[in-house]
Amino acid sequence: MLLPIPLLVLLAILVLYLFNSIKILREYERAVVFQLGRVKEAASGPGLILLFPPFQTMVRVSLRQEAMEVPSQDVITRDNVTLKVNAVITLRVVDPTRAVIEVSNYIYQTSQFAQTTLRSVLGEVDLDELLAHREALNQRIQTIIDGHTAPFGVKVISVEVKQVDMPESMLRAMAKQAEAERERRAKIIHAAGEFDAATKLVEAATLMATQPMTLQLRYLQTLTEIGVEKNTTIVFPLPMELMNLLNRSFSPITPEKPITPENKGV
Repeated sequence: MLLPIPLLVLLAILVLYLFNSIKILREYERAVVFQLGRVKEAASGPGLILLFPPFQTMVRVSLRQEAMEVPSQDVITRDNVTLKVNAVITLRVVDPTRAVIEVSNYIYQTSQFAQTTLRSVLGEVDLDELLAHREALNQRIQTIIDGHTAPFGVKVISVEVKQVDMPESMLRAMAKQAEAERERRAKIIHAAGEFDAATKLVEAATLMATQPMTLQLRYLQTLTEIGVEKNTTIVFPLPMELMNLLNRSFSPITPEKPITPENKGV
């Protein structure tokens, strides 16, 4: 027995309504369900859920981490250096219900908090501290932003200062400073080497003074090293005693003045 056409139409509409009420959420998705305008206590999902419009509506929220780039901000550091700084923030939703009902757009809200926090934190430090202690500044910025986003169910996982753009004049000044620092270190190392060499020479001279024969042996060793090389240098070794004797022999003798009554002592 065939059913009446109006009943078949009604049955078809009911079947389509039931099929349309079936919603499937992925593993990383949650559904914040509103029933007659009032939100349920806990988000639904993942898996299969039933949603009966128009009495019930839902908002899908992803629980995956999201990377958000903070636009370049003009920052004036504590030592009056103008910089352009941008950053990357990684965040995720930990409470889908609060992320939907507390703010209209949690991504935009977090971005605004990040921009103001980036300017305020980096404006309190010097340029050298910004370049040398970036990890500590990242942690500080993350803590401040996370304190702002926690009330609407968003967790800030990490903050990384991505790029720091400095003026050309500051780059040249830093290059000169680095060059001067390298020259200072080179001079210190050279002076330390000269000091060590002089100390060793003094010790060697003191040791040779105790045994004069060591000086003669060193002299012969030097002659041997010179003779190994292929050169036309002719070396005549002369004892130092002979040179001293020749110096005394050929030095001019000052004649003594005759004794007279004028220069004779009383």
